[in-house]
Amino acid sequence: MNEMISIAGRSIGRSHRPFIIAEMSGNHNQSLDRALAIVDVAAKSGAHALKLQTYTADTMTIDLDEGEFFINDPDSLWRGTSLHKLYQEAYTPWEWHAPIFERARSLGMIPFSTPFDVTAVDFLERLGAPCYKIASFENTDLPLIRKVASTGKPMIMSTGMATISDIDEAVGTAREAGCKDLILLKCTSTYPAQPLDTNLLTIPHMRALFDCEVGLSDHTFGIGAGIASVALGATVIEKHFTLARGDGGVDATFSMEPAEMAALVVETERAWLALGTVRYGLTEKERKSIVFRRSLYVVADMVAGDVLTENNLRIIRPGLGLSPKYFDHLIGKRVGRAVRRGTPMNWDLLTSTEDISETPKKENVARGIRA
Repeated sequence: MNEMISIAGRSIGRSHRPFIIAEMSGNHNQSLDRALAIVDVAAKSGAHALKLQTYTADTMTIDLDEGEFFINDPDSLWRGTSLHKLYQEAYTPWEWHAPIFERARSLGMIPFSTPFDVTAVDFLERLGAPCYKIASFENTDLPLIRKVASTGKPMIMSTGMATISDIDEAVGTAREAGCKDLILLKCTSTYPAQPLDTNLLTIPHMRALFDCEVGLSDHTFGIGAGIASVALGATVIEKHFTLARGDGGVDATFSMEPAEMAALVVETERAWLALGTVRYGLTEKERKSIVFRRSLYVVADMVAGDVLTENNLRIIRPGLGLSPKYFDHLIGKRVGRAVRRGTPMNWDLLTSTEDISETPKKENVARGIRA
């Protein structure tokens, strides 16, 4: 696997902060001004990339209002409309792409898109798209995958509905056609998706199986799934984004609002930072805290020859005395000099005649493992 993928100068991989994509989709509600406002707010929220969808109703389907071309599913957000009319409502006019891309770039975001046919790829190439997204519903469209791969640019592919065999065929097709930088996104193609159906444990399995970067295309509410995905190795997170769900639109119901996107950016970065490495023992920043561990202290004034007992030797904070593990060993031993209350216990306080030959080693060694 390529250990590092770069998109428009932005490095993607487990050694880098999660790459957060704000998906505009049809949330512009057929207003260019609103589309540009979405770009502005997405940038302010901290998203790293702005993604569009590039198609027309006629490149997606045919204009029929019956049979499988009409949405009758009572649980669908889009019940009661034809596919053609839905795509007419949701599509982003191609003449808007250039000003949207320009606005995103001016704000430090990476603009790109999901092409839905080969003509869209040619169009996006003229705009200088730095990468491409293959949608879940197109992950079996091998001619489209070949076309995108032929550009030599990074490919991000959602895996909703796909079997292992489907993914293997899509990945093999992409690589054979020249794709060197591939990112798969775990995705559940329901709108909205439920956490119970999200199956994030697929992420590390998918990474191992297909030897590529893996992320999450998330249609659940909130930021919980996104944060959890980072803990499982996700390096890219895509969420639909809108100014306000109350404004309506074809995808508004399951889209993030600005405050949620800002929280996602911050909390996924915190999750990534918290992963760190496998480590045990004292860290450099913990050194100041070690004094607050418990240790053995003399808690009553003693004179030479006095015996250590449970009344004058206690396990308390701070941590400057001997380890508590020596408590039982020390009970019954005598001190060799006067000791003031509040003195940390150490071996030098014992009488020189005490038999300390059985004293445990001062090094903290157990079963050959050094703490």
